[in-house]
Amino acid sequence: MVDESTKFYWFHRTRGGGNAFHFSFVLYYLIYLNVMFYLLCSILASVLLLVNFRIHGRFQIRTFQAIVWNYPICWLVGYAMMPDNQTLGIEVGEVWTWFSWALGVVFIITFVASGAATQRMGMTVTSLANNVSLVIPVLFSLFVFQVGGSNFDVWNYLGLVLALGAVILSSIKKEEGSGASAGNAWWLVVSVFLLYGFSNTAINYLTIRYIPEPDRTVPVTLVMLLGAVVTGLGLLIYRVTKGQEILAWRHFLAGVALGIPNFFSFYWLLRALDVFEGQGALVYPLYNIGVIVGSAAVGVVFFQEKLSNWNRWGLGLAVLALILISYQAFL
Repeated sequence: MVDESTKFYWFHRTRGGGNAFHFSFVLYYLIYLNVMFYLLCSILASVLLLVNFRIHGRFQIRTFQAIVWNYPICWLVGYAMMPDNQTLGIEVGEVWTWFSWALGVVFIITFVASGAATQRMGMTVTSLANNVSLVIPVLFSLFVFQVGGSNFDVWNYLGLVLALGAVILSSIKKEEGSGASAGNAWWLVVSVFLLYGFSNTAINYLTIRYIPEPDRTVPVTLVMLLGAVVTGLGLLIYRVTKGQEILAWRHFLAGVALGIPNFFSFYWLLRALDVFEGQGALVYPLYNIGVIVGSAAVGVVFFQEKLSNWNRWGLGLAVLALILISYQAFL
């Protein structure tokens, strides 16, 4: 990312010559567009994940099988994209290895809950619960890990409160295709919120406690995915032997369609963070707001999802909450 000092440097170096100034101005915004390109790609890939879940019913896809096959595909794509200066090493004697494998199990459970919530409650509500769940790792960072709390003010805390309110309002929904209240389906929204919040908190703890080196991000992620691969395939084999699942090519292909955007949503987010010089306080809110708004737009336009007044209030609160949580990064 080009900071303000660099922009002023270009201006003062070139203010005496109009052509040079115009060239530096164009160059600055070309770099800015390159930065936003990665962020936009990550947002689109994340929205595509929910679109995949949304159309499974239409093509008679077993979401569980698609999720299971998604992780080997995601792992293979990640391994192929791993930088040349990084290596994958599975250190069985290290605590972080077992921690990562356990997180892989949580990934499976979280993705299953996300798929079920998308199919029953819609893309907008699921995306909102997913992205607003960042309040959980933020709270743990402030009060448990005691990291990064020095700049938190009353507006940030108000954002955290509004985020919780957004989740509650988003869960008030009628099931599509019926006039009845969603009833027990509300717990899917809460589950997605808690599971994503827990997994992100665990990843933060893993990073702070065991993996302080940023250049280990991709290898550690692959170890986490390996835990999901083993767990998912084990569960699938068990369900097949019990006659609870029937293998079919369409389920595998659905897993491919899920695994590729699953990896690149993470990969492009890392690239955006890299270009933004690690300014996560700016990147994550932009990413979360982008996914929430993008999912809502796709859900309403392409899938005719119906949002109640409560859901609209929840959507607005979610965007406002994310802005308040990190407004300092925009100043």
